Amino acid sequence: MATNRSVRAHDCEGDTHKLTAAVDWVKDKQPIASGSWSNVIDRASQNDWNIRVGSAIGRTNIIQAGNWNDAPPQWGAAGLIATENATVRPYVRHYAHHNYPGGSIQKLMTHSTTAQNVRGFSADVAAALAIGKEYVLGETNSVSGGGAAGVSPTFGAALWTMDYILRATYTNISRIYFHQGTVGNCQYCAWGRYSMGSPYYGQYIATAFMAGAKHITALDAGTTNYAAYATFDAPGAPLRVLLYNSDYYTGSGSRSSQPFTLTGLTSATLKAKRLTASSGATSRADQGGDISFGEQTFTDVTCKIAGTERYETATVSGGQATFTLKATEALLVYLQ
Repeated sequence: MATNRSVRAHDCEGDTHKLTAAVDWVKDKQPIASGSWSNVIDRASQNDWNIRVGSAIGRTNIIQAGNWNDAPPQWGAAGLIATENATVRPYVRHYAHHNYPGGSIQKLMTHSTTAQNVRGFSADVAAALAIGKEYVLGETNSVSGGGAAGVSPTFGAALWTMDYILRATYTNISRIYFHQGTVGNCQYCAWGRYSMGSPYYGQYIATAFMAGAKHITALDAGTTNYAAYATFDAPGAPLRVLLYNSDYYTGSGSRSSQPFTLTGLTSATLKAKRLTASSGATSRADQGGDISFGEQTFTDVTCKIAGTERYETATVSGGQATFTLKATEALLVYLQ
C-alpha cells in the first residue's frame, strides 16, 4: 500500500487579496515580453514583482507564484523556488501551475494517463512543501479554451474529474481550481444556466469518498486502466474505498468488466454505490443522459438529488469481497 497522504479541506476565506505572479511570454505577444524571454528571465521578473508588490502594500503570504508557459520542469515551481531568497519567499502564499490534459474522451479518462499527468507535478509539489508552502493547480480542467464540445461535457470527462481530484490530492496538491468558463457557454462546467453538467457527478463522488477523511492513499501504481483509492479517519481506520474501471465503453456493443477484490476486511458485509451510465463514456447529463450515482441523479436548475438511493451489498468471506465493475464505471465502497 502506498503511503497515506493528508486530505485537506479548504474554503475561499482569506483569498480576497490573493495575487497571481505570472508573466506570459513572448509567444503571446505581451508587451513585457518584448525581445527575448526565458524561464530564467521569468523567474527573476517574478521575484522582483513579488517584492515590489508585497512591500508596497505591506502584506506577506499573498502571492500565488508560478507560471504556465510550459509544463514542469522547464517552467515550474521547483526552478522558481531555487532562485528565491529570504526576502521574496515570505510574500508567496503558495505555488501554482495551469493544467489542461486535453485529448479524446478515451485518452482523457484513462487512469494511467491521468496518473502520469499528475505525476509531472510531483517535483514542484515536493519543492513547495520543503519550504512550508502549499502547491495548487491554479487553473485547470479537461480541455483548454472553455472545453471541447465532444469531450468535456461527457460522462467520460466526469470520470476523469473524479480520478484527477483523487490523484492530485494523493500527490499532496492542496487545491484544484477548476475553470468554469462562461455561464451558458461552458463545455466543462459542473452546471450550466439551466442544466446539470456531467462533471458534477465526478466532483460529487470524489467529495463523497473523501468526506470526513484525514488521509488518502492510492492502492494502485497508476500504470493500468484500473484504479483504487482508500481514505482513513484521523486514528487511521479505513473509511471507504473507491474503485475505477477506465476501460472505454461507447454505449454500443459488448461491455467488458473487471473484478476488484478487497482483502483484510473485518465486517461481514459491505455496501457500495455505483457511478455509471448505460450509454457509456459519451453520455451527457445536459442532454438527458442516464448518468447516475447510486441510481440517483441531479435535477436541472436546482441541483437537487432525484430518485431513490440504492446501495449494493457484498458478502465478505475469509476477509475478502469482490466487486465487478463494467467498463467506464466507478464504485464507492463503504467500510464503516
